[in-house]
Amino acid sequence: MKISVYAVGDKMEKFYLEATKEYEKRLSRYCSIKLVQLKKIDDLQKKLNPNSFVIVITTLGKSISSEELAVKLDQNASSGVSDISIVVGANPSEYNETLTLSQMEMDFGLQTTVLVEQIYRAYRIINNHPYHK
Repeated sequence: MKISVYAVGDKMEKFYLEATKEYEKRLSRYCSIKLVQLKKIDDLQKKLNPNSFVIVITTLGKSISSEELAVKLDQNASSGVSDISIVVGANPSEYNETLTLSQMEMDFGLQTTVLVEQIYRAYRIINNHPYHK
């Protein structure tokens, strides 16, 4: 599975980037994941793969549990979806689904870090590994 997380907004704080890189490293045993930082939504439209399953993170999206995210990722992989793009901080013109991490507004750096941590947690659940950190 290839997952691209597109963070659209101002420069992300260094501590968020460090946390995200740590989870990317941990996730490397389960999937290919990369963080792509963009300043404008116009840049996003150019970068999105037209064959990618696009999920937008918003405060108005569907709220799911960590276990439900694990099921969703596992089902996508089983049904042949091999490329997922998750967008934080912008709404692209075309997308497949919306999800929410919280109904509360938060900094896009924090939102991105929480998202990547939840993807890591989901893969730990999928693989029946305990989650320690």
